[in-house]
Amino acid sequence: MNVSADPNQHIARIAAAVGDDARSRMLYSLMNGRARTATELALVADVSPSTASAHLNRLTAEHLVRVVAQGKHRYYSIDNEHVASLLESLSVLAGASTAQLTHRVPTELRAARTCYDHLAGTLGVALHDRLCASRWLARDESGPDDAYTVTDKGAHAFGLLDIDVDATRRLRRRFAFACLDWSERRPHVGGALGAALLRVALHRRWLTPDRGSRALHVTTLGRRELARRFDLRVD
Repeated sequence: MNVSADPNQHIARIAAAVGDDARSRMLYSLMNGRARTATELALVADVSPSTASAHLNRLTAEHLVRVVAQGKHRYYSIDNEHVASLLESLSVLAGASTAQLTHRVPTELRAARTCYDHLAGTLGVALHDRLCASRWLARDESGPDDAYTVTDKGAHAFGLLDIDVDATRRLRRRFAFACLDWSERRPHVGGALGAALLRVALHRRWLTPDRGSRALHVTTLGRRELARRFDLRVD
């Protein structure tokens, strides 16, 4: 993100960029990890193409979204995991109570969904709890309070899933942390390790994405493999 001589001013600019209703709609529509064109985002925000372009320029300038040109189109996506974590945390703050929030969240989204590039929802929280209970993950005493490290037991288990823990740790992003889930109000696994777990689940067809939303669906194979590998039962 931009470096400002006055951090407070920079925080205020980011807050103002996210706080606009149209820009907020655009950002949350990108939380499923899929890139969208400016035309698609204009429809999401219910604004004209020229207004959408101005909003996207603002979001790009604040490094909240990034843009990639491909052929005649320009595709926008969430810039990085920190932006996704910010949006997820704002969703938590926006809910008056867990009970009220539960009624507002569509069932399929609450069950399993993407949070940027990692698994969220009831399933994501349950997987987080199993990884901690099984001692695959442990608190990283040398990092922030929400940081995790992988135990020797976990490194072996992740290796069986074709996740190279050392290579994942070397990526230029946070390795693993407790990302607060906005519908469950409890953590799921964020960071590079969380993204690796979701890639495995999608590649092996344990989960299939909903093309129209952030929702993920657990397959019959997925139920079997989640029970076998993580002792995780999914209804």
